[in-house]
Amino acid sequence: MTDATDPQAAIDAASEQRGRGRDERVYEHTAGDVQDGVPFVGAGPGDPGLLTVTGRDLLADADLVVHAGSLVNSELLEEYCADAETVSSVGKDLEELIPLLRDAYEDGRTVVRLHSGDPAVYGAALEQMDALEAEGVPTYLVPGVTSAFAAAATLRTQLTLNGTANHVAFTRPQGRTLDPEDDHVSEFVAMGDVTTCIYLGTHAVPEVMDRLLEDGHDPDTPVTVVYHASWPDEDVIEGTVETIGEKVADAGYRASALVVVGEAGAGANYDRSYLYGDWANRTESEADD
Repeated sequence: MTDATDPQAAIDAASEQRGRGRDERVYEHTAGDVQDGVPFVGAGPGDPGLLTVTGRDLLADADLVVHAGSLVNSELLEEYCADAETVSSVGKDLEELIPLLRDAYEDGRTVVRLHSGDPAVYGAALEQMDALEAEGVPTYLVPGVTSAFAAAATLRTQLTLNGTANHVAFTRPQGRTLDPEDDHVSEFVAMGDVTTCIYLGTHAVPEVMDRLLEDGHDPDTPVTVVYHASWPDEDVIEGTVETIGEKVADAGYRASALVVVGEAGAGANYDRSYLYGDWANRTESEADD
């Protein structure tokens, strides 16, 4: 195995190139196309049945699947990757991952990079793709179901509800990889009609809620935490800004949960939409206006 091009240099060069214009493949392919190269596939939130059909077919044909360790359900690997070599990416930096993927591809093996959820949401996929492209290995994305959508399905609600939540924010709290000035959780909650979905913050739920209280938010604002959405050990913890921190701490969860702040998470206090009301019953002439 030979060394890869410096990943950071590849990332910087790709970012600069995008500033000058789009990759031509943007105009040649849709999200559902199977393309040349290494696909970065979203495994979905956990349940193997929530893998996309395209993702399933790509895994079935793979010789090597580099996956996100315990974030990907082992049942999914057993069911769809039975004929492939599987390698966890946990503990591997770009300097190790890129040569692994590149060499397998150049050896003629069919390679899949399997991310949890959807690679486009906190997936750190683009940096790997840029580094591989610099090595002459084409790449592309295959969407997956992100945990916020699985959580909404579990809760039997929508993230957007007429009269309650017109917007959705995917965010994360301050911590080791996010500076306090880049933490906007409080701002999203303050908007009132936003469903705030907090990723990568299970360990910090008590601290996040304390900050919301310090910022003057209503302590009775509903908060729902869905641990391991769609997994067999899924758990739902319901509370408020004032109570949820202690409940999560008592449950002992430190990771792998999605935090939903707002009325929509509870499916409460919404209005009937126009879609199946007066708007649906309009005449053809009104529809043309």
